[in-house]
Amino acid sequence: MDEVFGIHAVLECLKAKARQIERIYVAQGASNRQIQEVIDLARRSGVPIKFEPRASLDKRSDGGVHQGVLALCSGYQPLELEEILSELSPEPLLVVLDSIEDPRNLGAILRCCAATGVDGVIFPKNHSAGLSSTVSKTAAGALEHLRISRVTNLVRAFGALKERGIWIVGVETDQVKTYDEPDYKIPLAIVVGNEGTGLRRLVREHCDFLISIPTPGKIHSLNVSVAAGVVMYEVLRQRHSRKV
Repeated sequence: MDEVFGIHAVLECLKAKARQIERIYVAQGASNRQIQEVIDLARRSGVPIKFEPRASLDKRSDGGVHQGVLALCSGYQPLELEEILSELSPEPLLVVLDSIEDPRNLGAILRCCAATGVDGVIFPKNHSAGLSSTVSKTAAGALEHLRISRVTNLVRAFGALKERGIWIVGVETDQVKTYDEPDYKIPLAIVVGNEGTGLRRLVREHCDFLISIPTPGKIHSLNVSVAAGVVMYEVLRQRHSRKV
């Protein structure tokens, strides 16, 4: 069983109904509008609620910021890659994560993916943060609304994407082409790499093209979750401007 904690994460878990929730724990004395919303929705859904001392929730969340609410539920089940590729939108947008190791970075990227409505997220089974409680908390409930696949080999996955006409664009520093130059009104997969080392060589070489985000200030790199968000919203901007 997974422990999902934080008000937004628990609320979205209840709303999505994608996982079986065994019980919800609420800190004794915790009271605000959002916690009451969790309690009311849990009761309407028939989910048992148990009120416990805040120290008990601190222990259950291993010191995480639970905001007085924690859900014990079934684990998130990733999809097979083919399941995602079989149900793409007419102009799909996928996000591929190459060796993102920090769970908070992973959670922040997943939150942005849910906000921008991506068709799916793909990342490797190894050399990557897992879908932990910290990821779920940072994603603020986004995990419940995303189609995620964990694959053995990213390069092999790229082959499956290209068979469906999806262009693969890698985000990397020091590239001639900047993120706002390409035409993103095509089937697209955005690839971002490890926080410290960027894209692995084979992953980089199998991208159709590479882009970078200008950083004219004193700091010459962005947090990977920020970089991913910048490119995702540029894709949305281009596609939306065409429709207006």
